[in-house]
Amino acid sequence: MPQLGIETVLVAGRGPAGCAAIRACQRLGLKAVAVHSETERSARHVRLADDAVLLGPAPAAESYLAVDRIVEAARRSGADTVLPVPPALAGDARLAGGVIGAGLRWAGPDPEVLDRLGGDGVEPASERGFLAWVTAEGLRFTTPVARDRAAGIARVSWTPGEPGQLPAAAHRLAEVGWRGLVTVGIAPDGELAEVAAGFSLDMAVLERSHGVDAVELALRSAAGPREPDPGPGARPAPRAAVVAQLRATLPPGTAGRISGRLPGSGRPPEAEGGVDLVAVSGYDPGDRLDGWYDALLATVSGGADGVAAAARAVSRALSGLPGAGVPHDGAEVCAVLGRLAEGRAFPAT
Repeated sequence: MPQLGIETVLVAGRGPAGCAAIRACQRLGLKAVAVHSETERSARHVRLADDAVLLGPAPAAESYLAVDRIVEAARRSGADTVLPVPPALAGDARLAGGVIGAGLRWAGPDPEVLDRLGGDGVEPASERGFLAWVTAEGLRFTTPVARDRAAGIARVSWTPGEPGQLPAAAHRLAEVGWRGLVTVGIAPDGELAEVAAGFSLDMAVLERSHGVDAVELALRSAAGPREPDPGPGARPAPRAAVVAQLRATLPPGTAGRISGRLPGSGRPPEAEGGVDLVAVSGYDPGDRLDGWYDALLATVSGGADGVAAAARAVSRALSGLPGAGVPHDGAEVCAVLGRLAEGRAFPAT
């Protein structure tokens, strides 16, 4: 995107989301710089990047979440733009201010807006919500989302058949200056519950539904007031979409070793005609799963003419995985996908 003045992007993130963002930058013709801790010098996101910068020791507070170290890494790398990946970074007003203060572009809402609106910094936990790209003209690519939250962990997200009405406050996001991606949770009373910046685990629902690249949207917002609709011509109507997250079930703090291919680390998964299927992994065979960090192994998302078809495609990509080397929740995820394939969002009570 040299036409927008962006050439080198520091991707502040790791795991599957970091890998996806790095790949997207490269597809856009941009140099992608990864950041890493001392224990992840050879992690998959580092290997995929064009360059990498060490942040610090293994604890996230001293590396992946260390604001001053991320800003200094961006300076040292020669990046002109910082792309914060997880909501914990994208919603950090101090990090946003530090990046802008260093004379770099920040691919997220301004620090003043984050201070006012919260930018909660956590994955939205509500069972329903929506995703959008916010420009000066308002919400774009608005995508309702429903979530399964078994055991308090988001395993599967999808576009509901009856999306419901957005809270009135949602339409004021553009007015108060929010720019870029947003994931919003909606409380049972219909009001806003959470407002998160960055690449929430639901963001692939927006991508598969509208056929867009979330990284491109975020970088277009970072480029300034010019926010043209990416892609030529009129876009087709939104599709149904489903995204599933595969997690290791090792005890907290326990490390492991990946011994089999995960979805997204080998050949692209095969899908039936008419299904847009994307798999992203943070690990290849032989990689160490560090006990310091989030146990997310891979995400698989599908877009189709209906939720059932998308769920079936995602389930096939996750079914019959070879031994991964670590225990995971694939069976539980596929059970949720099975319900969606049968037209049942939640278990019968």
